[in-house]
Amino acid sequence: MSIMKIGIIGAGNIGGNLTRRLTALGHDVSVANSRGPGTLTALAEETGATPVKVEDAARDAEVVVVTVPLKAVPNLPHGLVDQAAEGVAVIDTGNYYPKQRDGRIAAIEDEGLTESGWTARQIGHTVVKAFNGTYAQDILDRHRPAGAPDRLALPVAGDDEAAKRVVRELIDELGFDTVDTGGLDDSWRQQPGTPVYGLQKGVDEVTKALAQAPRERSADFRA
Repeated sequence: MSIMKIGIIGAGNIGGNLTRRLTALGHDVSVANSRGPGTLTALAEETGATPVKVEDAARDAEVVVVTVPLKAVPNLPHGLVDQAAEGVAVIDTGNYYPKQRDGRIAAIEDEGLTESGWTARQIGHTVVKAFNGTYAQDILDRHRPAGAPDRLALPVAGDDEAAKRVVRELIDELGFDTVDTGGLDDSWRQQPGTPVYGLQKGVDEVTKALAQAPRERSADFRA
């Protein structure tokens, strides 16, 4: 895969480890968090990523990763990806944890909007749902070459087929297989509480788990 300019918004466990792996693969990574670039000095020195303000993270980026708590998504800058490269693929790693962290979000609870559908609405740009059920440490430790018998598979959902293809190719480069979950309206199959969420298995098992997902949100993940 060619070298890409990638912006990562959120430097928690997932964002930090994606920064580590993507820079190691040679990509040009900018990383931002809510506390400002000055708090990212150690990660920048470790990885070679460029710490930036949130409003600058998507500038000229071909891929943008939004990996912040769902309750923080409405606070992201307006026009977040307006300065990104044409055809930018926006990855949403988020999950809705109403009882544990996020509080009640009416559009998800009452309208039945998927979590990533809600995020796309908030930021004004469609997204590709990926990494939401992935253990952060697996990004560092469980990547394997294509064809390895113990290679993990990650579910990926999105409406923009070109963006989804870019994301799936990037995940392949990171050392994981992917399974297409469908569009964002189908992304409930990989939300918290479903069989695939946190599943550390290959393509066949992930495909089977997606097919077994119940449409109704489990009680643990309802407000």
